[in-house]
Amino acid sequence: MNDRLPANFVFPRDFVWGTGTSAYQVEGAWNADGKGESIWDRFSHTPGKVASDENGDVACNQYHRFAEDIELARKLNLNAYRFSIAWPRVQPGGRGAFNEAGMDFYDRKIDALLRAGLEPYITLYHWDLPQELQDIGGWTNREVCKLFADYAAKMVERYGDRVKFWTTFNEPWCTTFLGYAWGIHAPGLKDDKAAAQVAHNLLLAHGLACIAARAAAQQAIELGIVLNLTITEPLHPQNDEDVKKAEAGWRRDCGYYLDPLLRGVYGPGVTDDIAEIEPEDLAIINQPMDYLGINYYMRSVVSNAPIPSPIDGHEYTQMGWEVYAPALRTLLTRIDKDYRDAYLPKIYVTENGAAFEDKLVDGVVDDPRRLNYLATHIEQVGLAIADGVDVQGYFAWSLLDNFEWAEGYARRFGIIYVDFESQERTVKNSGKWLAQVAAANSLQR
Repeated sequence: MNDRLPANFVFPRDFVWGTGTSAYQVEGAWNADGKGESIWDRFSHTPGKVASDENGDVACNQYHRFAEDIELARKLNLNAYRFSIAWPRVQPGGRGAFNEAGMDFYDRKIDALLRAGLEPYITLYHWDLPQELQDIGGWTNREVCKLFADYAAKMVERYGDRVKFWTTFNEPWCTTFLGYAWGIHAPGLKDDKAAAQVAHNLLLAHGLACIAARAAAQQAIELGIVLNLTITEPLHPQNDEDVKKAEAGWRRDCGYYLDPLLRGVYGPGVTDDIAEIEPEDLAIINQPMDYLGINYYMRSVVSNAPIPSPIDGHEYTQMGWEVYAPALRTLLTRIDKDYRDAYLPKIYVTENGAAFEDKLVDGVVDDPRRLNYLATHIEQVGLAIADGVDVQGYFAWSLLDNFEWAEGYARRFGIIYVDFESQERTVKNSGKWLAQVAAANSLQR
């Protein structure tokens, strides 16, 4: 098995090169034109919840500057743009009347993307639940699952004539654990029992939304979900106990979602903590999907012995995440191996990127560490394709420096630098390099 791509390797002819953003992280205009309050509006306005008490009220002001951002993405030779719809912008309370001003905003954004030659990949939920729905229990309440399906149908009915690719949820793990178990993200709860129900209800809402979206579609659409997945690896591969621990970690972290989505079953013990589950739920969850989105940032390392932190000789991002590109290939090939007997759809790497401390000097942002991060991980995607994995696209995270959730504005993931005071955009050297890769459809060394 080769560990380097040949210099002449070319990605498949229709390979998708993209980038992405999410609504709360970039749009701003948090209460403009009839938009309702989201759980992130409430959370970020609560003192002590976000670093430096920052919030997404303005963020990158993409609500007013989307045309400029789309033009920048076009100049980067990308052919796809992944973004989310803010549910409370189009339906302020999450039920009842829809907000035409919010709907019109996404009409204009979609049309601008298509004019620029960028395929829209829409995410229906990237963490900004309408606060009114949180007030009735949020994702612990099965009624919210049905409301989400209604919202999904309305979005497909409105935009499905121009948008082919639809994602139900981005990273349900984060909503479950960061939001409901550990209190790090909105809504900021620390309730393990509630989190177990949320994990199930998000999957149920995904299935209901798939059914509703297909029924609402006037022409062919493609549906999927995006999961943040990691491969768990032993610190000492020659140690049997470490290997067993890594295998248990894989089953716990990845099987938790992939088993019900792709096989219609939960692993042993998973349902023990779910208070409310109906006999038909797993069949609803196990809807055929057209694609699986994988967000990958770092691997997980386990051992029965103490794990050094940091691991000697290994690089870490500003988030404290280990940089270890080969684990991406291992993750992709493991999913392919374990789920090929199930209905495994095509795969996109829907997020991959790194936060490093960037500086704008004389109009230039030189970010060699991010460039190297992207290059080494794109190479691993190519190697996975060579291994036979059906990976059809790569989306760098993210287009812009933005509001990085509980970290505020101190962590920059963008391939475009944003001066949050002036809102001026500057393409980083990593973005210029990625533009060359996308144009050539080949890794530039």
